Amino acid sequence: MIENGAVAAGTDEVGASGAGNAADRTHSEAPEPVARPGGPSRARRNEVVLVAFTAMTNLADGVLKIVLPLLAVGLGGSPGQVALVGLTLTLPWLVVSLPVGVLADRADRRVLVIGADLVRLAAAAVLLAVIAAQASSLPVLYACGLVVGLAEVVANTAGGALVPAAVPPERRARANAWIAGAETLANEFCGPAVGGLLVGLGAAVALGSVVAAFAVAAVLIAMLAGRFRPVPAAPGRTGEGAGAGGVVAEIREGLGFVWRHRLLRTLTLTIAVLAASWSAWLALLPSYAASVLEADSAGYGFLISAIGLGGLAGAGLVAVINRLLGVRWALFADLVGTFLMMGVPAIFPAAWAVAAAAFAGGMGGTLWTINSRTIAQALVPDRLLGRYGAAARLLSWGTLPVGAGLGGLLAEIFGIRTAFALFAVMVVMLPIPFLRTVTAEELARSAGS
Repeated sequence: MIENGAVAAGTDEVGASGAGNAADRTHSEAPEPVARPGGPSRARRNEVVLVAFTAMTNLADGVLKIVLPLLAVGLGGSPGQVALVGLTLTLPWLVVSLPVGVLADRADRRVLVIGADLVRLAAAAVLLAVIAAQASSLPVLYACGLVVGLAEVVANTAGGALVPAAVPPERRARANAWIAGAETLANEFCGPAVGGLLVGLGAAVALGSVVAAFAVAAVLIAMLAGRFRPVPAAPGRTGEGAGAGGVVAEIREGLGFVWRHRLLRTLTLTIAVLAASWSAWLALLPSYAASVLEADSAGYGFLISAIGLGGLAGAGLVAVINRLLGVRWALFADLVGTFLMMGVPAIFPAAWAVAAAAFAGGMGGTLWTINSRTIAQALVPDRLLGRYGAAARLLSWGTLPVGAGLGGLLAEIFGIRTAFALFAVMVVMLPIPFLRTVTAEELARSAGS
């Protein structure tokens, strides 16, 4: 659920919505062209395809994240060498996400997703062949992890940009809810569980299932109906990175768009702090569960699963919560949930209370993910979809190692419970800037773009 930091980009021009003030607009006031999702029947078909594709790829990812470290353990890897496998899967986000965002704004996004999916399939197939030949080694696992991680950056960046062109605005909140639910169910529940079961049957069986899942996913995404090449800027509206400006200028334009738009900037910086807190929670929880709660492995699993259960609840109830409380307070629920996740372990060390707080955090995280995606899909020009998505993910996911490292350092110096408390204090500082910027009026303007 840390992936709630990833905000999928959208299609409509900020200036056309009137959101924010003049500083929020990038160039002239003329509206930009937007992608046309097509009629209701096409939209329904595309929703089904996107949800099914999300489920299949996240299931495969979940299995891989279990299989690769276990293979490293089987090869006699030290704890550091085993941890390095996980790093290879996430490192590409910090290294290549911004250039990949430029690529997603230049090429057909559906083709990029299919290509990335086939690359992941090929990497798993090669690893399967290596294992069958009994030639596996740690460097082979690292190479596989890097290839899969790079392909995931391409798939997620281009895939996030597919939604606005595939689904009309009035159906996006529903589509985002189903997609978020599929992510949570497949990646956090089914993927690891199925991965552990399949590894018990043999690494070859597990990797064979991954290959099959990516193959099915590639077929599914090819079934999307519509046009998925980036819509160029309107005549007279050239971005900073247009023409011969090059990759660097285009990256600068994407980052600049996020920074100049007050609402999107606030959402991105807020989720950066929340993501760091989530990462610290996950890093501290194993030691906390063992030393403070005296929980066994089953108890620890229960605490972790509470996040996923909360995420599923958020995906199922988002429409009701938005209707009762409004989008502003549904977003704010993530601040409350994250504060509870960090504060409860500090002041009330009971397993049921920590699990309840994790449930609240998981629910708030999914409410944020769904609503922030829908907001961005109403504000970001089509030509900036890839760069915006890459920049938002970099700024939010980039805090994950920082949160984990800082949490461990604080725990070493002050103790685990104090470390939780300090992160809770950090989250308490967020509501004032959030409520000042994320107003009902601002959100209404973004919804009407």
